[in-house]
Amino acid sequence: MKYAKNILETIGNTPLVKINKLAEEIPALVLAKVETFNPGNSVKDRMALTMIEDAEAQGLLKPGGTIIEGTSGNTGMGLALAAIVKGYKCIFVMADKQSKEKADILKAVGAEVVVCPTAVEPDDPRSYYSVSKRLSEEIPNSWYVNQYDNPSNTKAHYQSTGPEIWKQTEGKITHFVVGVGTGGTISGVGKYLKEQNPNIKIWGIDTYGSVFKKYHETGIFDENEIYPYVTEGIGEDILPKNVNFDIINGFTKVTDKDAAVYTQLLAKKEGMFLGNSAGAAMKGVLQLQQHFTKDDVVVVLFHDHGSRYVGKMFNDDWMREMGYLD
Repeated sequence: MKYAKNILETIGNTPLVKINKLAEEIPALVLAKVETFNPGNSVKDRMALTMIEDAEAQGLLKPGGTIIEGTSGNTGMGLALAAIVKGYKCIFVMADKQSKEKADILKAVGAEVVVCPTAVEPDDPRSYYSVSKRLSEEIPNSWYVNQYDNPSNTKAHYQSTGPEIWKQTEGKITHFVVGVGTGGTISGVGKYLKEQNPNIKIWGIDTYGSVFKKYHETGIFDENEIYPYVTEGIGEDILPKNVNFDIINGFTKVTDKDAAVYTQLLAKKEGMFLGNSAGAAMKGVLQLQQHFTKDDVVVVLFHDHGSRYVGKMFNDDWMREMGYLD
């Protein structure tokens, strides 16, 4: 009989799916790595499990311990699934811009959720970075994950996502496009792919209000670029250690409106019910199309599932309020 011993064994080996209608203008073959097929419905399941297993091996996470992390929701889900199977408690700290669905889903899998304001500096004691660190110092037998700087994040994608994409494309991939948040996906996949073929181009999708694109191009961390934005899961007001800028060929920025509109279009034109960052990634591919030829194979990674955005990007009243629908 063929079966998984537990839900964690179903992580990975997600499909590559051709983008059809939304890629009609693009000369290249555009394939989506659809990470919603992971059990927690996002790419973050991969690194959540690796980070936990590495912490166990290093003695940082002990039996009966509490896992503490600041998350926009998806990493929390991956950590929570692993915690259920392995017997840990979870406390997740979220910014108040994240969808209500994300907080509710984390509670549904037994996690405690703490909500913090979005519009504060990263070093403000109220920020979700600061609150996560403080809780890990106050709560005995706890482990602060710190997905932004934890090298196991990048390692997970170097060991699984990158090799999968290389194998699925039979080594024909020419461009990899992905939204950048913690940096683990782009850095891990990018490192693996460039080791196989240094000519593969690695493109990051950034958002307005984030520092990545300008920092990559100029080496300047410009605080004047930072302001609150709506797009979830990509962009940062810090420079996570997991972002390996040397591996990235370039960034393109996508507006909040375009990200939201293309999230809807992926559902309506491709039958892909995906999250907000997928809309940003799809629009980013269209913005980059002058870099592609008819012989190219472009792989774009879609992070998470549309169920987490039903009250926002898939709610036409919300879209109108935001000025995203005519």
